[in-house]
Amino acid sequence: MPIIRDFQQSDAPQVNALALRAFEQFKDAYDDWPGFRAKIANMSSLAGVGEITVAEVDGQIVGAVAYVGPNAPKAAFFRPEWPIMRMLVVAPSFRGLGLGRALAEECLRRAKRDGASAFALHTSELMQVALPMYQRMGFKWASSAPAIHGVEYGVYLKELDG
Repeated sequence: MPIIRDFQQSDAPQVNALALRAFEQFKDAYDDWPGFRAKIANMSSLAGVGEITVAEVDGQIVGAVAYVGPNAPKAAFFRPEWPIMRMLVVAPSFRGLGLGRALAEECLRRAKRDGASAFALHTSELMQVALPMYQRMGFKWASSAPAIHGVEYGVYLKELDG
């Protein structure tokens, strides 16, 4: 049974390695994989602007996501008041078990805790598992976002109940 818990700084090497494993399957889609890879490999740095949550099984981190709250620094294509989710990653061998959804729901719980009325994320149609999951959770396409190393991205928004 996975444990969903707050990131600790000692988790940084595992979280960074997990992010690389999770994105590796998409490497041929990005026109500058080494540049993009360098950003992904530093996922733990998101703890500086938000709250990272991890999914742990038998002492191994197999999932992670960063929650960035209202009015915290974020990309200009997001409204400042929107809390957002960044870098939802699940180890390839642990996909299909509901870990991604559990991590996303933890972000939504934090958004409600922070009094937000909407929650945003950005993703790509390239993410053929994540995007349909977000849509099933009630996220709707809101706008285009700048491409990342040649891959098109969109902003998706979910209205939150009070």
